[in-house]
Amino acid sequence: MSTKSAVRPLLTAGWLLLILSTPAMAGVKVIANPSVKENSITVEELRGIYLLQRSTLKSGSRVVPVLQKGGTAHDVFIRQYLGRDAEEIRIYYQGLIFTGKGSMPKELLSDAEVVAYVSGRNGAIGYVSSETDTVGVKVLTILRPGQTGERTLLSRVEPEYPETLRKLRIGGSVRLQLTISPQGEVESVVVVGGNPIFVEVAVKAAKQWVYAPWPSQTTVEVSIPFQPRP
Repeated sequence: MSTKSAVRPLLTAGWLLLILSTPAMAGVKVIANPSVKENSITVEELRGIYLLQRSTLKSGSRVVPVLQKGGTAHDVFIRQYLGRDAEEIRIYYQGLIFTGKGSMPKELLSDAEVVAYVSGRNGAIGYVSSETDTVGVKVLTILRPGQTGERTLLSRVEPEYPETLRKLRIGGSVRLQLTISPQGEVESVVVVGGNPIFVEVAVKAAKQWVYAPWPSQTTVEVSIPFQPRP
């Protein structure tokens, strides 16, 4: 076997390892404070917010962007959604500051800091790596051109109305925030509000719901009513 033939498989394996380990293969989630009305955002809106060209979404919700100072999630987000690299975006912000057209967004050091900050400030929007725990914030669906933000519910399991409460004609509702996987399964349920005596059966039912597939994980808020019949 020639030296060239022996080296080629090693080069191929090396390139494969490099490709699999590059930050471009990593994923990011865009998160927002629960005060933001939208559950989805277009790439165009996201770019406008982070380039400081707009400060509101279609609903009128005012948003404040938060940056990470560096790291894989930062590099992937900047490249994937802003079409620039980290150095280019730094120079861009410096130009806005120098000309008085904008100020530097707040920078944080880690995914955990971003989640904590976004959860505690109305209108805040940020990004974290895809495996980050996002309790306390909502994960926004990123819409490509031509997409809409609605997840279609394919299978809905109705909650069991506790017989005692039905006989006593006690009603109410429960509001839940569902995190839905790209495949359509309900991954987690967070109780937002409502009558606590119905929470257990409402959560049990919602966990069995199935939605249509979607390119990314999404969150939706639903209300489950309990109305006693005459």
